[in-house]
Amino acid sequence: MNRLVVVSNRVPLPSSGSHAGGLAVALDGLMEKRGGLWFGWSGAIVPNASANSVCVQHEAGVDYATIDLTPEEHERYYTNFSNSVLWPLLHTMPEAMQYDRRDAKAYREVNARIAATLQPLLRPTDLVWIHDFHLMSLPNALRQRGVQNPIGFFLHVPFASADVLAAAPEMGALVRDLLHADLIGFQTENDLANFAAAADLFGNAVRLANNVLNVNGRRVRLGVFPVEIEPHGFAQLAEKMAKSPEAERLRASIAGQHMILGVERLDPTKGLLQRLAGLRRLLEVHPEWIRRTTLLQIAAISRKEVSTYRALRTALDREAGSLNADLAEPDWLPLRLVSRAVDRTLVAGYMRIARVGLVTPLRDGMNLVAKEYVAAQNPADPGVLILSRFAGAAQQLDAALLINPHDCDAMGDALNRALTMPLAERRERWESMWDAIQDRSPIAWGRAFVASLLRAASIAAVNTSGDSERPARANLTLVQDSTSAAYASDYAADIRINERGGAERELTAMMMPEGVKLN
Repeated sequence: MNRLVVVSNRVPLPSSGSHAGGLAVALDGLMEKRGGLWFGWSGAIVPNASANSVCVQHEAGVDYATIDLTPEEHERYYTNFSNSVLWPLLHTMPEAMQYDRRDAKAYREVNARIAATLQPLLRPTDLVWIHDFHLMSLPNALRQRGVQNPIGFFLHVPFASADVLAAAPEMGALVRDLLHADLIGFQTENDLANFAAAADLFGNAVRLANNVLNVNGRRVRLGVFPVEIEPHGFAQLAEKMAKSPEAERLRASIAGQHMILGVERLDPTKGLLQRLAGLRRLLEVHPEWIRRTTLLQIAAISRKEVSTYRALRTALDREAGSLNADLAEPDWLPLRLVSRAVDRTLVAGYMRIARVGLVTPLRDGMNLVAKEYVAAQNPADPGVLILSRFAGAAQQLDAALLINPHDCDAMGDALNRALTMPLAERRERWESMWDAIQDRSPIAWGRAFVASLLRAASIAAVNTSGDSERPARANLTLVQDSTSAAYASDYAADIRINERGGAERELTAMMMPEGVKLN
């Protein structure tokens, strides 16, 4: 069975106790079954990091290998290029981009150092799965070092259109770097289509049937893999935490009011200022909601080293103060703003209490908060989700009240509709959204990607360019189970790649969901 090697910017080290996230749950589960290696940055910043050897921890069949960054690498690769160029650009906010070619150079150098450190740890039969925008040049960096293993790349954030990407001089080269992977995954069909167009423009890729690109004779598969939550576990957590002392105190403090809830990082892409404008419009147009509703907005401060985030904090504090000063009563506030992180378990309880979940990013790859709000609801008396149509989750949760977050009048109207919605309609909308997520899970998401990577690697060997520097893999035909449910019912086939660059086919029941069989 092929070992799974996961590469991400940060590694959830066992010693840190940071395994609560959905990505960690999904990937740890896969790696524990297959044997695995998780590689990335430790989170430490030390002056001589480039000379340090890799640090490895082992737990439950998984090796966690990390490197440190120097202060300059952290500033240029992480803060400047990843967070101040790629993050806003991929979210279609080029006006917030701060491009400097020295930062782009550092980004490539760190990706190259990761490749150089990772290569000696790889085995010939490993599957390599790279995550997110911090590592977009890594597929090519690994190929440049002679790595022939199957490589998959998954982008957790949106992928902007090619004309937006052109604002950053480096993006054409990064698209070409990504095309050295065998499988490139996205959150939505729109992101996939944008990448295919960019691959055509910047990489001379030809799009074939079934989301396959022909890149100079190589086949690169594209796929859509919406990230999921564990809905049943979150529902149980929310039901439990809604009875916690903290939730009871919150419930008592809003007695007689309907609570609107927003939860996210303080980030320019989340539409926080627009959200406050929508609340203001609700209360100005529908003053009957004064003293009868309040918005609890949790916006945990993040990326304080990035100037646009500091500016947003200042603007948000100013607008929150203005909103409360203009509309508050001596015994009531329209807005409660919390700028520190709140424990996820408490948030689950707050979601169950909230009559309205307000999730209105200007652009988002998926937005798991929307799915968590749905999972947290009481089926007998559910709340209403108001969701930005520019969040990836809108494609699955289309029974939410979908809005344009730039239109504060539409947001105010949606808030009024949500607050006055009859129980029968609330139940009907909630049931539709619950049906969309109840059979999904992070583990099934991870299985689906790995299965697709194995299939993509089996066809990537078709090499009509005559390139003898990259050995071809055997062209394997795998049977797809037509009765498989969306993601949880995927199957996989292991490909055993020998050291001569050839391949054998080894069909196995790798992590097969119950009831699914290979034909």
